[in-house]
Amino acid sequence: MKSLIKNLFILLIIPATILATPPAMAGDKFKVAWSIYVGWMPWDYGDSSGILKKWADKYGIEIELVQINDYVESINQYTAGGFDAAVMTNMDALTIPAASGVDSTALIVGDFSNGNDAVILKGKKELKDIKGQNINLVELSVSHYLLARALESIGLVEKDVKVVNTSDADMVAVYTTPSVTAVTTWNPLVSEILAMPKSYKVFDSSKIPGEIIDLLVVNTKTLKKSPKLAKALVGAWYEIMANMQGNGAKAIEARTSMGVASGTDLKGYDAQLASTKMFYKAADAVAFTNSAALKDTMAKVASFSFDHGLLGDGAPNAGFIGIESPAGVFGDKKNIKLRFDPTYMQMAADGKL
Repeated sequence: MKSLIKNLFILLIIPATILATPPAMAGDKFKVAWSIYVGWMPWDYGDSSGILKKWADKYGIEIELVQINDYVESINQYTAGGFDAAVMTNMDALTIPAASGVDSTALIVGDFSNGNDAVILKGKKELKDIKGQNINLVELSVSHYLLARALESIGLVEKDVKVVNTSDADMVAVYTTPSVTAVTTWNPLVSEILAMPKSYKVFDSSKIPGEIIDLLVVNTKTLKKSPKLAKALVGAWYEIMANMQGNGAKAIEARTSMGVASGTDLKGYDAQLASTKMFYKAADAVAFTNSAALKDTMAKVASFSFDHGLLGDGAPNAGFIGIESPAGVFGDKKNIKLRFDPTYMQMAADGKL
């Protein structure tokens, strides 16, 4: 009897906070894909530091963060339904999942590339020297878009060069071979390649600010069904953003972790951050997402994508796929497959997560 009374007493004094957070059920488990890039390293830190789990626990769910070494493959797996969310750029969100009919929402607008993506020549210092060269890059990705914008800036077109499709996982190794004389890629690969002899950056994304945007994209159906996933991811993200700023011990530890995980160190990672426009504050990300400039940028991206056949064989024009943003819809309002929704970032800005 004493044992029974003791057990009942223990049950009665279980903290209310434990009872208030239900354990994750089978339908409350989610998978998020990520790949190495300066703007996405915070996810790795969030996972290793326990911040992501803390926010998942707050909403009674489980979030598994999975690193995929091949960036495009990570998006393909998301598109195929292997992941509930994935990191990707604005263009890739349009040309892979959206173009495949997967309705997707940009949940977090994390940053835009402000020099992290670059055109690099071997032994040549001027962009004009690119004419006639083979350019190794991840074909039909933002690197391809950057190359097109670079060529446009000097009056050239893609027919003036030859694109050689190369996986980001192989880019550095390929560049070391004598036959490869030009690449277009992103950090940390840019930093590695520029450290090699006679390597020169001749164009980068700082020349087209705000056009290469780094996102966390979530399947729209999943988002509508499980808003707690959005709250947990956004809540975790902005706690990470707060932790990594400044020169305090916590910030140094956070950025060092991110640097090491991406194959560099604190100094190297900080150098990459210097060429990235991070939206550390949710309010800044919301303002960027709400701007008319975002809609205009996506119109440019859609035009490039259509010209390269990336919107599907049946696409009659650049507006075939509707792209929704707070400034309005570009394209077909009856075929919206990519959405920029600042709802949850606004909740973070208002302290309501």
